[in-house]
Amino acid sequence: MERDQPGPVSGREQRFASTVAVDRQGRTRVPVPFDPDAVWSPKPRHHVTGTIAGVGVRGVLEPYGGGVALVLGPAWGRGCGPADGTTVEVVLTPEGPQRTDLAPDVAAALDASPAAGTMFDSLAQFYRNGFLRWIDATKRRPDQRPVRIAEMIHLLEQGKKER
Repeated sequence: MERDQPGPVSGREQRFASTVAVDRQGRTRVPVPFDPDAVWSPKPRHHVTGTIAGVGVRGVLEPYGGGVALVLGPAWGRGCGPADGTTVEVVLTPEGPQRTDLAPDVAAALDASPAAGTMFDSLAQFYRNGFLRWIDATKRRPDQRPVRIAEMIHLLEQGKKER
């Protein structure tokens, strides 16, 4: 599989060309020519959003052939997906709020608990946003904010995705 060198476009966005592979089950693998841990930040799972040949996608980067790839299910390829061996233009960005986007008190709490930070980083944006909305809902009772942050950390340390 030939891969062009990636190039950052704006902030976290990565643009590159990649040659897709479609297996017998119809899954489409789009090799990613960069290390997402080095480009975005280390985390157990990289949830991404973007486009492949102009078609919107969301997914999780997975290990593939000594690197990583975005793997899309058979339904994605029906009718609109590229054929096996096709080189496509790809634009990917991390999905949802990232650690650098968080309020300082939330980021500090996650930094103080590596287990909670790792769990938070591995969550899909739905769960990350849920925790953050719940914490931000303390506007009328600011004394509750640190209590909710502590509860989020406790839940994440236990491996729970939501409260």
